[in-house]
Amino acid sequence: MGNRLSKIVTRTGDNGTTGLADGTRVSKNSLRIQCIGTTDELNSHLGLMLCEPLNDEMRSLLLSIQNDLFDLGGALAWPPAKFGEDKLEKLDAAIALYNETLPPLKEFILPGGTRAASQCHVVRTVARRNEREMVALAATEDVPVHGLPYLNRLSDLLFVLSRVLNRNAGQQETLWQPGGN
Repeated sequence: MGNRLSKIVTRTGDNGTTGLADGTRVSKNSLRIQCIGTTDELNSHLGLMLCEPLNDEMRSLLLSIQNDLFDLGGALAWPPAKFGEDKLEKLDAAIALYNETLPPLKEFILPGGTRAASQCHVVRTVARRNEREMVALAATEDVPVHGLPYLNRLSDLLFVLSRVLNRNAGQQETLWQPGGN
């Protein structure tokens, strides 16, 4: 692979615009750039989560998701780039695998527990925000076909993983108590 970023400081964004992969300049406050930025933020939160002690299988899955998110950001930066359905299938398989080891939920749970599980909940909420932004973007512009379902499934997976992380650490889930203070 050649040098993709030979120069970091270009000063081309000093006027409040940034370039898409096709060379088009857009405002940094455009919905597309906000969506790309949230995808990057989501990936960064996953990187922070990877600082936690995780088993090799979960670590490998999360690293794979980080690569997927980089692909998604690239697809958003180069419309109408493709973002493969195979990535959805990977998430569906992981959700099924991890969810089958958990007891069914009878009540809502509060985010928290161990530090790793809590970080997983933070990543989940950023994935949900990313999804909402992509829905808004899709109302006016093209988005990667499988991008929305990917973010939806990713947040589901992260919820399941937060439960697994708590269970593996012997941490009880805290149930929501409506009106309870």
